[in-house]
Amino acid sequence: MMAEFEILGEIKDIVTIATGRGVYIRRYLERAYGKGRWRKRKGRATVKIVDGTICEAEIHWFEAHGVGRKDFKIKRVIR
Repeated sequence: MMAEFEILGEIKDIVTIATGRGVYIRRYLERAYGKGRWRKRKGRATVKIVDGTICEAEIHWFEAHGVGRKDFKIKRVIR
């Protein structure tokens, strides 16, 4: 599920899914945001979707030290 959304509060239960060569769009990330030790991560957060709905969702993003968290995506709504 891809939608514009706002994260409310903190992200919980953060887990690293992939690092280094396992990050399949690493070249894109390096071109767009710069070199770094890229990781794909996931976690749970309360989000507010564009239509005003507030729900708990599993979100995925990419992160590198010195660059920060980029390209957030809702993978599934939990409740």
